[in-house]
Amino acid sequence: MRFCIGDCCKWLITQRPAVNYAVKSHAAGALALTQVNIVTRPMPDMALLARYRAPGNYVDCLCADVDGSVDIASFAVAFLTSRAFRLERWLLGALLGKRSSDGQAAELATGAASQFAAWTVEARSSDQLLLRDFLGHTRSWLMTEPIMREGAGAATRLHFGTAVVHIGLSGFARTRAVTLFWLLLPFHKIYARVLLGSAVRRLISQTAS
Repeated sequence: MRFCIGDCCKWLITQRPAVNYAVKSHAAGALALTQVNIVTRPMPDMALLARYRAPGNYVDCLCADVDGSVDIASFAVAFLTSRAFRLERWLLGALLGKRSSDGQAAELATGAASQFAAWTVEARSSDQLLLRDFLGHTRSWLMTEPIMREGAGAATRLHFGTAVVHIGLSGFARTRAVTLFWLLLPFHKIYARVLLGSAVRRLISQTAS
């Protein structure tokens, strides 16, 4: 989601097979282990991130399905306060002086604030949040989508996507940025999945408590 270590990491998403994460969910008053699949899917046409599907840009979309109803604010809070993302926030604070707190993350998620650490809200809707990094080179996108799962009833599909854009770059600067992107792409494949998996675990943990 960003130009910092995160964006560099997020640049690494790919179309690998589903990755399974064992997470705890609240069922019948007790915590139970549930298998969550993180998969690459086509980006919905109504996605706020879809505006960056243009030649020269990179966009991706990962999804994870969870039981029950989850709104965008709850998903965003879980994502921004997850263990994996907290590490990125710590690095941003230590290296760039862009410190942040869980309280500020909640304010951004609920619409009470438009800036958070290295990110600014570029757009939001009733079910989506689009963030822009402070250098303008990357976008991070979250979306919740109600679905029905066979045998499981109502559920929510959690979408997480990244866009890498090269606005205002030309010549050697653009060549260098594109080269760096392709070098970092394998790492982003892993890191993006780690971020979404960590957010799912955080979300289910919050629901269970």
